[in-house]
Amino acid sequence: MHPMALLVEDDESSLDALEKLVQSQGFDTVAVQTLERARTEIEDQAPDLAILDLDLPDGNGADLLDRLNTGLDTEVVVVTGHGSIDSAVGALHAGVFDYLTKPLDTSRFERVLASVKRTLALHKEVTQLRENLRRLGRFDRLVGSSSAMQGVYDLITRVARTSSTVLVTGETGTGKDLIAETIHRMSRRSDKPFVPVNCGAIQPSLIESELFGHEPGSFTGATRTRKGLFEQAHGGTLFLDEITEMPMDLQVKLLRVLESKVVQRVGGEKTVPVDTRLIAATNRSPEAAVGDGKLREDLFYRLKVFPIAVPPLHERNGDLELLASYFLSELNEETEEAKRFEPAALDRLRAHHWPGNVRELRNVVERAFILAGDKISPEHIQVEETSGARPTGSELMIQVGTSIAEAEKELIVATLERLDGDKKQAAQTLGISLKTLYNRLNRYGLGRSKVRSWSG
Repeated sequence: MHPMALLVEDDESSLDALEKLVQSQGFDTVAVQTLERARTEIEDQAPDLAILDLDLPDGNGADLLDRLNTGLDTEVVVVTGHGSIDSAVGALHAGVFDYLTKPLDTSRFERVLASVKRTLALHKEVTQLRENLRRLGRFDRLVGSSSAMQGVYDLITRVARTSSTVLVTGETGTGKDLIAETIHRMSRRSDKPFVPVNCGAIQPSLIESELFGHEPGSFTGATRTRKGLFEQAHGGTLFLDEITEMPMDLQVKLLRVLESKVVQRVGGEKTVPVDTRLIAATNRSPEAAVGDGKLREDLFYRLKVFPIAVPPLHERNGDLELLASYFLSELNEETEEAKRFEPAALDRLRAHHWPGNVRELRNVVERAFILAGDKISPEHIQVEETSGARPTGSELMIQVGTSIAEAEKELIVATLERLDGDKKQAAQTLGISLKTLYNRLNRYGLGRSKVRSWSG
């Protein structure tokens, strides 16, 4: 099966010649003369290659770039007249494969097409390898084969090739930072910087300078120009972890940067253009953070262009063993040992609720590895039984500091477990309607197929 090329050129004779040349290089072709027809063809079938003339009767061929760069594995070659070279250079910055000037240099064009074919073959090979690893529970640096994580992988795959802003939510320790890094590594920006920063770890008085940079004399100790994190991540990705810890006045400036794509250094008068993709994360419910005055509503809507909710470990059926084995294999490789889990040790891991999620599991496995000899036994698995929220008989113990949203979730889950999954009785016990209970379960990702043997 040949790769498919979409040719967009308004001059009929040039289009015929272009089509013959592209077909001679082993491509199937679809040839159109307008933007409208091109959009229709893209909707019907995503091309492997798009060759775009910029000057079209109903607009600029560059207008197709946003569509072609949104989740499609399409390489783009721009064709332009000499008077439009500036536009072509701008298109290169937008992620096109190459650009050519009219009249076409046939030899160079053939070399470009050969290079495109090699790139497409590599894309196919990488995609196949990624799918094989995914079936084994590996997705880039992420580990897990559960249906919950497969859904996350699907979302990452869709958004990685775009430059859209992503908001990653999830409990502490679920791996939001790895999600962000995986999006970057799978994106067209992977050869540019990935700059992570924890907003809660920077003094509020320094956040503006850290993000946007500063000029000499802007404050005591500012002796030279310093580029901020947005500039440092230019061309790549900036990851703002714990976004709800950012002061509200800084959130206004962040919103302005996202909308204008320019930054102004502290103490400076000029603006600096930045091409930086933003991924934000929080372990809070963003809606609750808006209600609590911790997150501006307008910024929230700007961030949630593409939300990804990372499931807690106890909702990732079967992933615990995969993760524990992965962490153990890393430790074995690092120390050139061959320690293994006894079945009873894995049973003890399964019995724990894991309020600290994957991070807690990693720490527990590492501690057990240090304590154990060749075999890791149950006594080497040291977990905090009182951490998080755990049902004990007819009581529910909730650790101080647990969020209201998480406490509500644990109360609902514990009540359903206590009542053997009887949703109607659980709703009556909790003092809520059955519809509200179903809405909560759907929000938690605990629908009919995921709530153990609970009945409706």
